[in-house]
Amino acid sequence: MRIFGSAISMVLLAASLTSAMAAAPPAAPNWIEGTHYFRIAAPRPTSLPPGKVEVTEVFSYACPACNVFVPTMHQLKQSLPANAVVDYLPASFNPTEDWPMFQLAYCTAQALGIADKWHDAMFDAVWNTGELAVIDPATNRPKGRLPTIEDAAHFYEQHAGVPAAKFLSTAHSFSVDSNVRGDEVLLAAYGIDRTPTIVVNGKYRLHVQSAGGTDQLIELVKWLVAKESH
Repeated sequence: MRIFGSAISMVLLAASLTSAMAAAPPAAPNWIEGTHYFRIAAPRPTSLPPGKVEVTEVFSYACPACNVFVPTMHQLKQSLPANAVVDYLPASFNPTEDWPMFQLAYCTAQALGIADKWHDAMFDAVWNTGELAVIDPATNRPKGRLPTIEDAAHFYEQHAGVPAAKFLSTAHSFSVDSNVRGDEVLLAAYGIDRTPTIVVNGKYRLHVQSAGGTDQLIELVKWLVAKESH
């Protein structure tokens, strides 16, 4: 009977510990603020409802590191809790590789409601099919003629079925221009100096190098989301 009673006690103790662990906030691993992630000097409040946590990837379609990061971003999205909301912020600070054009193209696609569906396809067009390539494979340098917003419009017409004329008129609209300006304000406020960078809830930024690798980045983002959820 003593053995049976001990077993029951152990089960109850384990259940009690499990419940306590579930209720407690996540324990901090060896993440060091200022080393693995960085607090944004002037945090930007998100427009999400209470309880939701924003996870933003700062990227460019013309950024080779962002292209390599695509599978990691998929893994991150799949591993985040239901209260995390993923979005994207297009960077423009490398004009020699056509980043401003791709920023405009993303903001236009976003305004038309097609950005998310064709997000991966845009990376493919730059780095795989060559439809919107920015690098000359013969020289490994930026092409003499970089893709234009008209080229992006033809891409979306061919793949998404949006007439090129409609895409271009949207690209030159006041609302898209305002969105581009707003993105530039966010890039400056977040202190973005490289891509890809992840921003959590407008408060913290991190990247693969600071986290120590792609697996570590995923775990760090999950920890920051949990931190912001309590």
